[in-house]
Amino acid sequence: MTTPEFLDNIDSQLEWQRDLYKHLHQHPELSLDEHETAERIGSELTGLGLDVKRIGNTGRVTVIENGDGPTVLARADIDALPVTEDTGLDYASTVDGVMHACGHDMHATALLGAARLLNENRNSCSGTYIALFQPAEENAAGAKAMIDDGLTTAIPKPDVALAQHVMPMPAGRIFTASGPVMSAGDSVKITVFGRGAHGSMPHLSVDPVVLAASIVLRLQTIVSRETEPGEFAVVTVGASNAGSKSNIIPDRAELLLNVRTYDTAVRQRVIDSIERIVRGECEAAGSPKEPTFEYFDQFPLTDNSEAVNDTVTEALTDYFGAEVVQEATPATASEDFSELPNTFGIPYAYWFVGSFDAEKYRAAEEAGTVLTDVPANHSPFFAPEIDPALEIATKAQVVGALAYLGG
Repeated sequence: MTTPEFLDNIDSQLEWQRDLYKHLHQHPELSLDEHETAERIGSELTGLGLDVKRIGNTGRVTVIENGDGPTVLARADIDALPVTEDTGLDYASTVDGVMHACGHDMHATALLGAARLLNENRNSCSGTYIALFQPAEENAAGAKAMIDDGLTTAIPKPDVALAQHVMPMPAGRIFTASGPVMSAGDSVKITVFGRGAHGSMPHLSVDPVVLAASIVLRLQTIVSRETEPGEFAVVTVGASNAGSKSNIIPDRAELLLNVRTYDTAVRQRVIDSIERIVRGECEAAGSPKEPTFEYFDQFPLTDNSEAVNDTVTEALTDYFGAEVVQEATPATASEDFSELPNTFGIPYAYWFVGSFDAEKYRAAEEAGTVLTDVPANHSPFFAPEIDPALEIATKAQVVGALAYLGG
């Protein structure tokens, strides 16, 4: 692929993108409530002369058709988080308790920029480009909402899907890898039942607090004793809730768990182990009722196609240089992006864009230390550097697409 000259001359467009990014950052909206965000994205696309489809209520899609060739779907998420911003930026969130603390404003702005560039330079590509702006990534509801609302019949079937994410990595770099790059994620609410009694009469109870404590301890053995060394799994008990008063033994307890895995077989084994342990401890405690399991916020594994990753990585390396494009290590966070290509039955690639102080990272590397004071995604201090992250994210979207559409 020969990258066209237009990609090297986008300074004027970047001014528009910077203003748009700041606007989106100042006006964040929570998952499935991204109404103003979706309207702004739609107006930007129609302003380019593109048709916009509303799918999944706050989802937006545009299709740029330009002759024969492959069909590439590029996706950006658009929702924010229930986080109170503490960055001190002059364009900080104006919405109390809501913040773009995961870079979705950057993703949307970069994809809008890529759509504009490809639309205005159709002579440089051949095929179909689909820019998809997805709501509700943070609660794993957005991709499914668009699919349920008829996405697969509303757009041409893509041959390949692409997506990216800004991360607390050195600004100016891109990180790619084949295979699992983000974990599958499952949350589960477990309710265990006891027999309530007065705190002074424990012999008349089946104490669910003790039962829940036993379960929490036993769950730790799933990773330490049931998971093969070298395999990845995380089982976190994020909340344990029971009772209301010191002298009352309650009749139930609730546990909130989160599971992360890189392998579907490991995922199923961990879930089976959780249910086995909970049921076993309930039986041992004499629980009068079977426990219940409620699964929610379930994220699929993000498992990059080797062929697509190799194609995109080669194109990115050709354009940016080997010093910019580096191999990624799998992230333990999760994403719902792969619901889209999995539904279409197509391969995909998902990569990371560095967005934080490169000099700090360089100094740490030279000193042989690990940088620990960079705000992680979902932090109230999360503030990607607009430059160069926005330019690189925009160009990466275009280069990735042109790897298939560029002839």
